[in-house]
Order: sequence, then C-alpha cells, then structure tokens
Amino acid sequence: MALEPISQANGNGGAKEVIIEVSDVVAGFGDHLVLNHINLNVHRGEVLGFVGGSGAGKSVLMRTIIGLVPKREGSIKAFGVDMDAADDHERQAVERRWGILFQQGALFSSLTVKENIEFPVREYLNLSQRLLDELAVAKLEMVGLDASVCDKFPSELSGGMTKRVALARALALDPEIVFLDEPTSGLDPIGAGDFDTLIATLQRTLGLTVFMVTHDLDSLHTVCDRIAVLADGKVIADGTMETMLASKHPWLQAYFHGKRARLDASPLKSR
Repeated sequence: MALEPISQANGNGGAKEVIIEVSDVVAGFGDHLVLNHINLNVHRGEVLGFVGGSGAGKSVLMRTIIGLVPKREGSIKAFGVDMDAADDHERQAVERRWGILFQQGALFSSLTVKENIEFPVREYLNLSQRLLDELAVAKLEMVGLDASVCDKFPSELSGGMTKRVALARALALDPEIVFLDEPTSGLDPIGAGDFDTLIATLQRTLGLTVFMVTHDLDSLHTVCDRIAVLADGKVIADGTMETMLASKHPWLQAYFHGKRARLDASPLKSR
C-alpha cells in the first residue's frame, strides 16, 4: 500500500493536504468512554493545538492515533494509510514518519542523553557508531543544547533540558509530523516561552506538522495556526484563535476569556 496523502478542500477552493484523518473514533477504558465518535483532520505544515479540560481525553486521542491506546470503533489514516489495514511493514513505514514527545519526556533512565537520542535510529537504520554520535550531537544542537550533555543521564537534567532532549529524540529520524503532549507542562514561564519559540522555529525551518496537546494559553496564542477543542468526547470547536475568541460557547468563553486569559496575542510566527 503506497503512503499517499489525501486532500481536503478549503473554503477558498484550494486543497489542504490531510496527513492524519481521525474518523468516528471511539476509545475508552473499561466502562468509561473517553472518545465518543470523534472526528479530526491534521493538515500538513500546520501547528494544531488540541485543547480541552483536564481528563477530557486529549492525550488519549494522541495515544490512540499512534497506536498506544486501542480504539473500539472508527478509523485512523496516516499519510493515506488505513492503520487497521496496514501490515507490519506499512505500519513501520508510517511510524518512521512521526516523532513523539511525551508529557514527562519519557527518557530511558538507564541510558545517557546520547543513547536516548540514538535509540529510535538504531531501531530503523544500520549506522556506524561514529555516525550515530554525530547525529545525536546534531539533534541536540537543533534544540539548543550541545555535546556537553551527551554523557549525562536523565536524572542529571533539569526539567527544561529533559524536554529538549526528548524533543531531540523525537526529531532523530527527521519526521514529517511531531506529536507533543503538554510540551510546556512543568516549565517556568520563561522556560515555557523559550520552548514555544523553539517549536515555532523548528516548524518553520524544517517544515514540520505539529500536533500539540496543551492547556497552555500562551502556546495556543503564539504558536498554533489552528485549535481544536475536545469536550464530551467530541471536537466541539475547530478554527483559529480568532474563531475561539469570537465563540459564544460557554466552555470556550470560560477558557479563552477567563481569569487567566491572555491579553497580548502577538504571534511568534507569521500566519
């Protein structure tokens, strides 16, 4: 099965390339239904912010897309491939085209920084140790770190460094789409702002598609091209920040106009 993208017409008569298509997906745990016939498309080259209340299922959808949480109904297509119909070779080909940053970094505690970054490369490519080491340093520099951290273990890293190393690992195979699960969670405001800037810069320079699960209003304002809102197991709103701010939906009003609403909406990237 060829890894062919699909397209979706936009309002101006053009077409946006859809690289992730979630259709009528149902997922949950035991008797608890988390995703209730949810539909969502991710377009190539965009930064999509996926937002919702605590426990709404934001991370569950991300994990369902990448195959860590089994779905009960519906379909998920990635790069035009139906993941249910894909054989092992097709699935691996798709998975090589995405990178993942989990909320707490999920670095292997027994491996050094360098070994963590090299881990996914060893799984897919047969490279010499010299090339692996050079790749690890290059990815670290890409996220604002240098070779001095290569031999450190995760326990020796600060929270911000852990996020950056985890992002370097997510970028190790030069993915086309990166999934970020609460990337600024646990960071101080300065560190979170720096990480937002890093994401925007990488997206622009590498042409990445970014699927960002977040509750950070600053990230939504400054980095995201489009926002999808999850409530009651479904996407209840989908559009730009301007669309969110103009909505009269009670949850959106409370979230985007509440006590912690962001007053300065100046973007980090041109739209």
